[in-house]
Amino acid sequence: MRKIKIAVLVSGGGTNLQALIDAQADGSLTSGEIVLVVSNRMDAYALERAARAGIPALHLESDRFEARLGGLLEARGVELIVLAGFLKILSPVFTGRWAGRIINVHPALIPAFCGKGYYGLRIHEAALARGVKVTGATVHFVNEIPDGGEIILQKPVAVLPGDTPETLQERVMRQAEWEILPEAAELVSKKLLEESR
Repeated sequence: MRKIKIAVLVSGGGTNLQALIDAQADGSLTSGEIVLVVSNRMDAYALERAARAGIPALHLESDRFEARLGGLLEARGVELIVLAGFLKILSPVFTGRWAGRIINVHPALIPAFCGKGYYGLRIHEAALARGVKVTGATVHFVNEIPDGGEIILQKPVAVLPGDTPETLQERVMRQAEWEILPEAAELVSKKLLEESR
């Protein structure tokens, strides 16, 4: 059975990548297959996770990053790009070329706490500073506006009394990001398969 070839772009520990690998292993991600993992950071533990799962993984220097990435994606026949904790903004030229084929997970309920400057713990710090009672995660298509693409899935997560940015980050990952990212990857892969028939 044909599957959509997926490349996952990562910058850090790769917990969202692990959620995708696990979904592939347990059969909840069946319309797509991870064929490549790329990091903009040499020391990203995500590269180790990919290697352990038998997925080709490599680090790309920031010099001519997008040009080199584009060549790699074409050579591997990649059809869908998943940003899983990828802390680099892709150019409008790149996102335009891959329109409808790049998805990202963001640890907040867009349009709250999103856009330029909102990444990592900063998002959870902002949510706590604002006093919101509910936060969550969003998977969306990527376009030229940071966190500005069409929303695919969202999942709310309660903010609890005594939360720190770290405890909130952990809960959002466990209860939302790790669930909706594989689900969205399956939804988009399935749609791309249907369109290619």
